[in-house]
Amino acid sequence: MIYLDNAATTFPKPENVYTAMDKFLREKGGNPGRGSHSLALAAGMVIEETRWLTAQFLHTSEVERLIFTLNCTDSLNLALKGILKPGDHVIISSLEHNAVMRPLTKLEQQGVNISRVPVSPESGFTLPNDIEKAILPQTRMIVMVHASNVNGIIQPVEEYGALARKHDLLFLVDAAQSVGHLDLNVEESNIDLLAFSGHKGTFGPPGVGVLYIGARANPDTIREGGTGSFSEYETQPEQFPDRFESGTLNSVGICGLGAGLKFIQDTGLDKIIAHEKKLVDVLISGLSNIQGLILYSAPDREKQAPVISFNIQGYDPGEVATILDQAFDIKVRSGLHCAPAAHKTLGTYPKGTIRISPGYFNTEIEIEQVIQAINKIARSRN
Repeated sequence: MIYLDNAATTFPKPENVYTAMDKFLREKGGNPGRGSHSLALAAGMVIEETRWLTAQFLHTSEVERLIFTLNCTDSLNLALKGILKPGDHVIISSLEHNAVMRPLTKLEQQGVNISRVPVSPESGFTLPNDIEKAILPQTRMIVMVHASNVNGIIQPVEEYGALARKHDLLFLVDAAQSVGHLDLNVEESNIDLLAFSGHKGTFGPPGVGVLYIGARANPDTIREGGTGSFSEYETQPEQFPDRFESGTLNSVGICGLGAGLKFIQDTGLDKIIAHEKKLVDVLISGLSNIQGLILYSAPDREKQAPVISFNIQGYDPGEVATILDQAFDIKVRSGLHCAPAAHKTLGTYPKGTIRISPGYFNTEIEIEQVIQAINKIARSRN
């Protein structure tokens, strides 16, 4: 079996993730912050260790402003709905995932105004000058995906961040496809809010997300409840991270995220990036030579995350994915990838594409086998 759907969730996980989660449930499975006994304290220590690891990973000293959420979508909902109010204006790209588009559509119905800035056909990313032209007196926030989950093109978030800071706007980054695959520095990039999921590039399990909330951002809560702190009050505490972490956290999932971050730390992010880049280079080079294949990727390979899409003339994307699965035991994803806006931009709506997303545990031999399989499928229809 060759698994190439790491943009959906990484598989397999590093062995230390499985071990850490099993050990946590067996030895530290108390409820963090809900008691002073040893199991509760042990669970709380794991939560805070993971928070520190995440802060180091994103190069921020604001540890308490890293919030654990349900997933990246939950993080984005908090960032958007906690800040934007009727009358506000927000600028987005034409590549956004539904995790951004659907909350914004709901907010638009409530009076928030949205400007969608198209990507440049030459570069594949949104040009900062075009964003600047869209700024209005009512503009409150710029929201940009860091790497598209359809074609993997990396957007220049450092330039967007500088632009947002120049105009005193908040800058929110959807980093679901970039954290763990690229080196991110939230402070140097002037990022005010950054959301990512724990189960993708950071090798954690499903059910954990992170939202970084910089000092310039102060979202309202979108849910309230028990925090284990300030229990004498019926109002939500103001201090971070308690203000946004109501209810029992997915502590075993957060433990797994911490183990995934330790794996990256021990392995070396540079090594992971280099390996994934090599796999993508081999993949793109091989697919580019297949007759009848249409490739969707970055014009500049240096701007390519480990996510690419393609179609084969004469085939429906779902048909190709099914053949790869059933005839070759190769796992990819087809369709719209929860990003209809991106597919409309690429001209692949409504059927979508076949997406391949290699990960650190894939090999060059596997990529070569995938290229051969896709070539066989393409030749059978020509």
